Amino acid sequence: MGMSSTERLRAAVAALMQLTGDTQASLAAVLGVDQTQVSRRQSGTAAWSLDDCDAIAAHYGIDVLDLLAGPTRACEVLSADRRRTVPRRRAAAEAPKGARQ
Repeated sequence: MGMSSTERLRAAVAALMQLTGDTQASLAAVLGVDQTQVSRRQSGTAAWSLDDCDAIAAHYGIDVLDLLAGPTRACEVLSADRRRTVPRRRAAAEAPKGARQ
């Protein structure tokens, strides 16, 4: 069976945070709560509210329905300028041998 709506939302938030480099503390600031509240919501011990979903979607510049659709969709619609960039040195170090210049 697939993920529940709650699991899909938590996964989408985690994926967006990873892709953008956001921390729980930075997301907490957007929501007007403290970091422990974001941690509790991400761990499943507290629930995300619909107002939280609206604020998260607005923060990432995506539609709330894309957020609720899950991590794949949420990350697909995230604009390129919101994505964290990999430092050039690290990217070069991870390139396959023979691909380095």
